Amino acid sequence: MAKLTGIEKWKLEKLLEMGSGYVLGFSNRTLQEFIFDNTGLDIYDDKYNYASGSKANRLRAFWEQESNYVVGELIEDLLECWRTQRIVSGSNITSSEQTLYEECLKVSEKLKQDSAVENIDAIHPTTDDKDFALLAKSIRESVTRNEPEGALDRLHTFIVRYIRELCDKHSIGYGKNTPLHSLFGGYIKYLRENNIIESEMTERILKSSISVLEAFNNVRNNQSFAHDNPILNYHESILIINDISNVIRFIESIELKQAARQGKLKDEAPWEDIPF
Repeated sequence: MAKLTGIEKWKLEKLLEMGSGYVLGFSNRTLQEFIFDNTGLDIYDDKYNYASGSKANRLRAFWEQESNYVVGELIEDLLECWRTQRIVSGSNITSSEQTLYEECLKVSEKLKQDSAVENIDAIHPTTDDKDFALLAKSIRESVTRNEPEGALDRLHTFIVRYIRELCDKHSIGYGKNTPLHSLFGGYIKYLRENNIIESEMTERILKSSISVLEAFNNVRNNQSFAHDNPILNYHESILIINDISNVIRFIESIELKQAARQGKLKDEAPWEDIPF
């Protein structure tokens, strides 16, 4: 459900001309095509059949049922459609209309900033390798499009690469076929032996992630697009991505703290500053 206030809905409905059950002069067919082209969703699905089932009511139902990001994207596309219609028709956009348009644009931007994964920005490369950067970018884009199921196989590839980079950085040995959970176990051993983590509880939490990553191997092989599989459901995919990104965020904080202690930050850009 998108987080739209009553005032925000009023502004949107005013600009999109929804008062009489219509939406910007769309017909049933053109509205269906427009929304499907921009979101991949069918506005004439029964789940959007709210009240009279008019175009405006279906759009209201869409706002109620879809995620912040998806609604924000669609609102932005509808606003661009409104602006284009006015330009093509030669109609002047009044100052009050321009103000309302800008207010609605702010609503769409607010919604688009929301993500079901709290630390999705932690998914970024630790080197300037182009392929690693593209991999991270594609995962973030799947999550922001609210399609986490499609990111699981790439997230597995990313976390394997990520932990191998850590092992290389700290001279932690591993083989070509060392599995993901064993790689992470080696990294935790390094942290413990070098007194980098300060509490037993932190060590236990990190060790529990070893079994989590071992289970991730099965998800990647049998419940993701890595192979011809039935894909894991949306909510469990969100849970997995949240867990992995939280671990990465914590590791990042450890690595930055160590770099600061060793005086390396002047020579090495912090990971979040690396361009994608």
